[in-house]
Amino acid sequence: MLSQSFESFAENLQLDNKEDMDTKFKSITKRLNKKYYESSSETDHAEMVGSIGRQTAIKTVSDLDMLFVLPQSVFDRFNSYESNGQSALLQEVKEEIKKRYPKTIVRGDGQVVVVTFTNFEIEICPAFLNSDDGSYTYPDSNQGGSWKRTDPLVEIGESKYMISETDSHFKYVCQMIRAWKNNIGFKMGGLLIDSLVHKFFQKNTKYFSATFDDYLNLFIDLFGYLKDLNEDQTYWRALGSRQPVYNKDKRFIKKAKTAYNKLKDFTSECEDLYDVLKELFGRSFPVPETIQKAEDVRYAMSYSPTEQFIEDLFPVDIRYSLKIDSEVSQDGFRTMLLRTLIRDKKPLMINKSLHFFIKKNEVEEKELDYKVYWKVKNRGEEAKKKGQLRGEIVKGGNKKIEHSRYKGEHYVECYIIHNGVCVARDHIKVPISTAPVYA
Repeated sequence: MLSQSFESFAENLQLDNKEDMDTKFKSITKRLNKKYYESSSETDHAEMVGSIGRQTAIKTVSDLDMLFVLPQSVFDRFNSYESNGQSALLQEVKEEIKKRYPKTIVRGDGQVVVVTFTNFEIEICPAFLNSDDGSYTYPDSNQGGSWKRTDPLVEIGESKYMISETDSHFKYVCQMIRAWKNNIGFKMGGLLIDSLVHKFFQKNTKYFSATFDDYLNLFIDLFGYLKDLNEDQTYWRALGSRQPVYNKDKRFIKKAKTAYNKLKDFTSECEDLYDVLKELFGRSFPVPETIQKAEDVRYAMSYSPTEQFIEDLFPVDIRYSLKIDSEVSQDGFRTMLLRTLIRDKKPLMINKSLHFFIKKNEVEEKELDYKVYWKVKNRGEEAKKKGQLRGEIVKGGNKKIEHSRYKGEHYVECYIIHNGVCVARDHIKVPISTAPVYA
């Protein structure tokens, strides 16, 4: 029964917009071939790289990474610039793509040209083949400009090898880690995910022959591996290429520890296991009908017919960091932050003003267009009796004011929407300890 749920989950995660991406990819390739090679080819000199190239992307993926190989003469031309020829190269590629998509947003972003379509973006990296080792040189316009090296085809080759050697289970596990990341809401790049899952398989070779029957133990071991990684480590080595892969905030290590502690004592016979798997991987994790009925009874006290879920409103592909907090205040009392109260295990009482605010928004830092949505979810007997379970997702700004009124384990979530996709999210508990407590 559990193995069937994991198998169905894997099937449900597969890409569903690849055809549209293929069409746009070919169109951009044709345009750049016309400019740099006087050719009308839709395939020459271009490669799909990133998670789509490695075959580990999931259906909510909002970006396609594309490598376009330019002639050596183009490198010589821009390398001769006195300063930041890299920026000039990206600008030239950008302007050429604008000829094909004049009404589409096309922008430079440090190392790539980004073309924004509905619900996904294509990031084009202009590159030059290094004849000595088959790697590529690409432009980095940051900090005055420099040339960097990348080797994505080796990463793709290693990923495809692992997929073949594990009867596709390497791919499924990488995809499920993406689903976990999107559901919990933290930034973790696809190359880092694939590289760490690759390291896990190499250290635990018994899972090369895994089946869906082994997935509970596999994920307990995988989360155990991730939680024990060194938080002081600045980068990890990519599968295949061994290039450094950075992750600055390291939140995934703490999140893996939480996931491990939730899963470690379960066996496949425990009905409550499905509650935890849905909590980790999202509401779409398949639950057998008999167990779903029991869950419906358990959650009757928190059910609200007006509750909404972000994955029903927008595709979710967490690519940026978001952090929210709340100032807790009351006349005559010192203002404190909600996360500090929770950390210090102090009670959140009634009659408090809660001023939720965005503490960090990486989407704003990158100067991208975005919209903010909030969700307030109440739980418990008092909120239910008053018809105040709430749970609607509403558009808002960078701040939101609430008040503590109903006793219960409530929570607030914030979502950042860019180009029709939820690209950042954060969650904060609002545990109100004395009656009545929170609206």
